[in-house]
Amino acid sequence: MSDSRPVRVRFAPSPTGDLHIGGVRTAQFNWMFARRHGGKFILRIEDTDQKRTQEQSLSGIMDGLRWAGLHWDEGPDIGGDYGPYIQSQRLAHYQYWANWLVEHGKAYRAYETPEELELISAARKANGLPPGYDRRARQLTPEDWARLDAEGKPYVIRLKVPLDEETVFEDMVRGTIRVRNDTLQDAVLLKADGFPTYHLAHVVDDHLMEISHVIRAEEWIPSTPLHVILYQAFGWELPKFCHVPVILHPSGGKISKRKHPEASISYFIKGGYLPEAVTNFLCNVGWNYGKTDENGEEIQVFTKEEAAEVFDITRVTQTGTKFDVVKLKWLNGEWIRRLSDEALARRMQPFFEAAGLTAPYETLLKVAPLVKERMKVLTDAVEMAGFLFRDDVPVPEPSALIPKGLTAEQTRAALQLAHNALAALPDFEIATQEAALRDGAERLSIKTGQFFSPIRLAVTGQSVSPPLFEVMAIIGREKVLARLERAIAALQTTA
Repeated sequence: MSDSRPVRVRFAPSPTGDLHIGGVRTAQFNWMFARRHGGKFILRIEDTDQKRTQEQSLSGIMDGLRWAGLHWDEGPDIGGDYGPYIQSQRLAHYQYWANWLVEHGKAYRAYETPEELELISAARKANGLPPGYDRRARQLTPEDWARLDAEGKPYVIRLKVPLDEETVFEDMVRGTIRVRNDTLQDAVLLKADGFPTYHLAHVVDDHLMEISHVIRAEEWIPSTPLHVILYQAFGWELPKFCHVPVILHPSGGKISKRKHPEASISYFIKGGYLPEAVTNFLCNVGWNYGKTDENGEEIQVFTKEEAAEVFDITRVTQTGTKFDVVKLKWLNGEWIRRLSDEALARRMQPFFEAAGLTAPYETLLKVAPLVKERMKVLTDAVEMAGFLFRDDVPVPEPSALIPKGLTAEQTRAALQLAHNALAALPDFEIATQEAALRDGAERLSIKTGQFFSPIRLAVTGQSVSPPLFEVMAIIGREKVLARLERAIAALQTTA
């Protein structure tokens, strides 16, 4: 990079709800950029919109970033040399610099009420002009301000856009962007309640926190000329701008928390996705890792740390990318299979607990290798093996117990033979069980599938389960025999 300043980037969410998956992607791009260039990644909370701020949202945002492994170098919880890192705690900065702009003729006071602003905008629209403010308060003098202040009228501070100029800035993804200033609004910088708008607050903070690169969503491109004008008004050095594309839903349009549950990071946390898989996937949403293996095949499974080593912000796409949850689920399964049995057992445990099941780690350690190959998300383990931790496994319907090609009496006899054989075993090891039950199938002259199917359903309550002998070894002989007895009794009265 040509910029000689130390790299300092920030992720600056507003605590107005659950953390959006697009926000996680933006935070991740900032994090990778900082790691790629030996810089700092800062978390700043932009809570100046007090009406929309939600108290629980702040902890949710921070928990979501921690879950994704996007740890910050400076922020609200750990501090730093440029704090505080919550904007509502920095109001004096914004008020000082807003008044500085007024004193230097770069901004002005405007006293219109919300109702007056609506009438002004409607009148402009009726006259074929763009809706918005007509800049009438530019004509007010300091004497007018004193008179209106004496009347107790509240005011906002608006930016005085230089109307006869053009604003030009460089975007690291999109190149040169030019905007005629007369198409811009005289944006409000400081509200009547003393709180700043985004336009003022983030410019002041980015300057005071020495942010070198602003990597944010493309929705801020139309506002960036205002921000450039502010930097110029203050006489401050511009950061480098990079606007990343939106994330699209596969059905079209921007992925939205109002319409799509998968737009929130909590969807993936609660849904059993691994953070390694989610961050791996997000690397390829608007950017591409671009590495191949020795066979020339594209490498699809990699860590965010590996991606950070080659992250190039100029290779971010200019167009939105669809968020393919099917692809993510496949990738999640690949990451599950990379986990050790010990790690998988620990990751599965909270999901069994969330389902109301007490699942000891030692037992889950035995379950992990039985389910790992078939899992796509961690919640799959509960569906596959939840019966291991339930005392209320339902007694199957007699009709379900009877396999194709056998009668009720033959099935009952098979279950009784299995019960007697397992009860007589010297131990309940996997190999011992398997030898006895395969011998039982031969003695009855039926296929092993016909023999094992009703046993599996009786013991697990499921027609599909992890390997039967391993499962029975985990359940234990006493419970297995009790469940077989229930199934035998259910078949007693069936013709």
